[in-house]
Amino acid sequence: MIDMRIQKVTDDISIQRSVDNGTEEQRKIVLEILESVRREGDRALLAYTETFDGIKLDRMRVSEEEIHEAIQSFDPKLLKVLEEAAKNIRRFHEKQRRETWITQDENGTILGQKFTPLDSVGVYVPGGTAAYPSSVLMNVLPAKVAGVKRIVMVSPPDQNGKLPAGVLAAAHIAGVEEIWKVGGAQAIAALAYGTESIQPVDKIVGPGNIYVALAKREVFGKVDIDMIAGPSEIAVLADDTALPHEVAADLLSQAEHDPRATSVLVTTSRTLAEETAREVQKQLEQLPRKEIAKQSIDEYGVIYLAPTMEKAIEVVNQIAPEHLEIVARNALELVPMIRHAGAIFVGRFSSEPVGDYFAGPNHVLPTNGTARFSSPLNVDEFIKKSSIIYYSETSFRQNAEKIAAFARLEGLEAHARAIESRLKKPVRPE
Repeated sequence: MIDMRIQKVTDDISIQRSVDNGTEEQRKIVLEILESVRREGDRALLAYTETFDGIKLDRMRVSEEEIHEAIQSFDPKLLKVLEEAAKNIRRFHEKQRRETWITQDENGTILGQKFTPLDSVGVYVPGGTAAYPSSVLMNVLPAKVAGVKRIVMVSPPDQNGKLPAGVLAAAHIAGVEEIWKVGGAQAIAALAYGTESIQPVDKIVGPGNIYVALAKREVFGKVDIDMIAGPSEIAVLADDTALPHEVAADLLSQAEHDPRATSVLVTTSRTLAEETAREVQKQLEQLPRKEIAKQSIDEYGVIYLAPTMEKAIEVVNQIAPEHLEIVARNALELVPMIRHAGAIFVGRFSSEPVGDYFAGPNHVLPTNGTARFSSPLNVDEFIKKSSIIYYSETSFRQNAEKIAAFARLEGLEAHARAIESRLKKPVRPE
């Protein structure tokens, strides 16, 4: 029997989260895999694929024929759903585009910022018990909008040596032209270091298991990464206008992801709290993934009962959830009070899966409270910013002594002399 705990809000609430930094043994395994791939390249990739995925591949790269076969076998109605979702995602991210800007002062100084897309990005798509076409769309399309020319997708093959049709269909819709049947820490190594077949990339994005997460952490610095994603989280902020069966369904939508997922209701209504707890128990029994959801609710599910909406919002900001739903009177008016949340779903009909799959905003979100300082995956993740500085002779001479003095303040005499050397003769010799 599982029952969500109902806990009154105090001034010092304790948020229980699942944080998995891996064991020393897991880190050791990852380091061995990374080094093996760095030394042995394709041979290591093929060996690890046989060991971990149970398939001996003749070739790792997905062929055009395989993509065509996957699309032909895919449900046409679902293909249209993927295409419409991709259109929504692209449209949302196109609004994030930034343009290079330049300003010029009266004294001739020109300053600006140049935006340049990354040359290449690797996208990791999880395999295993479930296929995630949504991960393909959410990770690839912002990079495409940013202008990244080379996007490489990696994903572990099934025991038939194939990738799921939905994943390949999504990749085709998103415009991915380079797809490899390789997963795990070995795929991260290939993307970071390169092999005979796979050229290295500049950045790696996408979720994975603990070995993928640890591998991303280890290669950071050699390449950039998006984040180290933790288990999924949802918080529902609700008053007495919310419907218990809907709130329970939304809490379970995250609980079924992972036994370590966190599902929280923060409410001002005791009635809603009690009825939602009963609904969670009732609905759990009807879920195909009920064992996973039960463990999640038992260990990380909680209902906080707050005396006022202001106090409830304080709790939400303390949690800094990955997903936040606001189901309350005048829900839009509460949004400005939310300081920390990865994505904010406003109103009864903005259930979290709307954002997971279809609305357009990215579902790659900060977890484990990192919404305090992090943002969802976005176009900026796939561009670099270069400063542009042009000083005219007039501006230089006006500021040279100040700059030299600043350099000497820090004890850097050569910096000061680099400035003063230009005062001894014209900046542009005749």
